[in-house]
Amino acid sequence: MTRPLDIPTASRRYVTVCTLFWLPLGLTIAPGILLFTERGMTMAAIAGFFAAHSLTAAALELPTGGLSDVLGRRTVLAAAGLLNLVALALLGLGTTPWVLGLGMALMGTGRALSSGPAEAWYVDTVHAHSGPGAELRTGLARGSAATSAALASGTLLGGALPWLLGLGPDLGTRLSHATSGLVLPLSVPLLLGAAVEVAFVLYVLTALPEPPRPAATLRDVLRGIPVTVAGGLRLGRRDVLVRRVFLSAGAVGSALAAIELLTPGRAAALTGASESGAVLFAALACAGFICGGLGSHLAPLIARLAGSGERAVMVSLGAGASGLLLLGATAASTGVASMILAATGYGLVYLGLGAAGPSENDILHRRVDSAGRATALSVQSLALQLVGALTGLVVGVLPPGPLPWLLGGTALLAGTLLWAHRSEPTHPTPPTKPQPHTVPSAPSTVGSDPHQANAGQ
Repeated sequence: MTRPLDIPTASRRYVTVCTLFWLPLGLTIAPGILLFTERGMTMAAIAGFFAAHSLTAAALELPTGGLSDVLGRRTVLAAAGLLNLVALALLGLGTTPWVLGLGMALMGTGRALSSGPAEAWYVDTVHAHSGPGAELRTGLARGSAATSAALASGTLLGGALPWLLGLGPDLGTRLSHATSGLVLPLSVPLLLGAAVEVAFVLYVLTALPEPPRPAATLRDVLRGIPVTVAGGLRLGRRDVLVRRVFLSAGAVGSALAAIELLTPGRAAALTGASESGAVLFAALACAGFICGGLGSHLAPLIARLAGSGERAVMVSLGAGASGLLLLGATAASTGVASMILAATGYGLVYLGLGAAGPSENDILHRRVDSAGRATALSVQSLALQLVGALTGLVVGVLPPGPLPWLLGGTALLAGTLLWAHRSEPTHPTPPTKPQPHTVPSAPSTVGSDPHQANAGQ
């Protein structure tokens, strides 16, 4: 790259990458579990598929973040798209447990590869054009809003396509017969998602220029990744604001685990049937993504009104915590007023998490330089996933009622209180020049977080 992209162009390309990456995953939300059931899978097997996804993503989160910092953002993003393409094809066409389990594991690998490189590319490009002090929050907010919009539209489209195929001359049945049962109506959204992944990979390879990196041999990669990972883990220990970002990510993971595990059952209880409950859940998920996108869009305004990024994070996470506590307070009630309050609480959770993300990430990127940026984002995502998994296990054994909701609300409230204490001045000091393939200590001043609601998907 001879000249860095200007900021508006970099922002547009970052938004496009976010949209193309998350749209296919949104297409899987509504039909996913129903497709597994249609293939004859038991609930125990389906739980195993999702465990394969989560454990693979968690295990590879830090190593793949280091890989991005060693090999480059574009290479790792393209690899993530290719893995997701194969995964969606396997999930859409697979009929046996091992094929479906492999598809979920590959999707988890793609998820781990994707957490950080696109955002790191955007920040690197802005810094190359305008210097380390360039404003980041607006572009990050647009990317987060695009992610939420892609998930929302994907959820609606993924739920509508199988239904539309069942209209008229029953195209779905004819499609199934023509393919000997290989392609079901519920498979179509996943196969459409695989086609979008092709466009994603081509766009990444052609539209995301980055500065040339030193040629990396296999030995360089194997040696550089552990050093980069170790540096990422040291970031939270040495810098109070980075530590707050990581701990806040854990609190967000706990909140998302509670709301995503408990909402489907609550929706089914309200409608009186699992099928209609699934439709209501899809609508709620779409509404949640829209609220998350709105929160991301409002993040720069909230930061200006609050007076600083730190206070903006505190206000935003506080709004999310109040939403979860409201859901807990109405868990034992089925009246109309309680339903309205619960819907308000649900929207507040995603609105607050969407607004907190860009400000947290703005803080984080001002504390970490390019050599460790993707790794820091991976540490953040890892905290979200691990705490979310632990919360899910606890929620699963708690009795139904307000208590499981209050667990997630309390965790998010604790994450909010982390930001109630003032830290040292937030003007970044120039980082020392890092050695090749290492992460330097974070400079002692300013930073922020990734896609909360998305990370939970």
